[in-house]
Amino acid sequence: MSPRDGQQQAQETPRRRAAAGAELPRKLSRRSPKGEQLRTILEDLIDALKPGDPLPSERELAERYDVARMTVRAEITRLAGEGLVERVQGRGTFVAEARVAQAAALSSFTEDMRARGLKPGSQVLGQGTVAADDLVARRLGLEPGAQVVRVRRVRTADGEPMALEEAFLPADRFGALAEEEPLEGSLFTTLEERFGARFPVADQQVVAVEIVGEDANLLRVAPGRAGLKFHTILIDADERPVAYAWSLFRGDRYEIRLRQERRP
Repeated sequence: MSPRDGQQQAQETPRRRAAAGAELPRKLSRRSPKGEQLRTILEDLIDALKPGDPLPSERELAERYDVARMTVRAEITRLAGEGLVERVQGRGTFVAEARVAQAAALSSFTEDMRARGLKPGSQVLGQGTVAADDLVARRLGLEPGAQVVRVRRVRTADGEPMALEEAFLPADRFGALAEEEPLEGSLFTTLEERFGARFPVADQQVVAVEIVGEDANLLRVAPGRAGLKFHTILIDADERPVAYAWSLFRGDRYEIRLRQERRP
């Protein structure tokens, strides 16, 4: 083992020891089901640790609390499904990176990331004029086959892929965008400042999907991982569509938070 390996192991040992037991109750009580208590213990532990910190192994938890391995595995699986932990084959279970929550107000990806202290970025995959298919034409109020500008990008936060995005705009209004430099910044800002467009409202639909094929490669996730797909239509003051876009976000890095009111 090299000195560097020894130093790294020395640095990680206290963290692993803390995760393995120092922050955990010594035993379960008899007042509530063991699985329910284990769930609370793990959630509290995750709150106390940092992203990337390891959790105790299934065997350690099962032995410590005298519960079945299947009970422990079920709770870890639930935490992984909620995006709180990440399993790494052959290494263990680790606290996941914090998710980015969508703001309630209409804002661009760039604005969202900056508001959360993250550096937004883009990898442009394609930018040019194409014929609108039936879906795009319908959402933009155009005839099928009409010319639209398509901008396809991977959106990043602090250099890591966060979302895959495709935006479509009527070419008769925004055709110049197809001839310009690849769009790396905010589409909203470009439409407002470069073309004088205004879109005070947007219609948006969100669906849960699996990320597969090329999309999984671009977002650097395993095929079949959960994703959130946004379909957004920007609408001007005259109720005319300005642009239609879909965005596929990594489910392990992005969430939606809503505050709702119950009407009397």
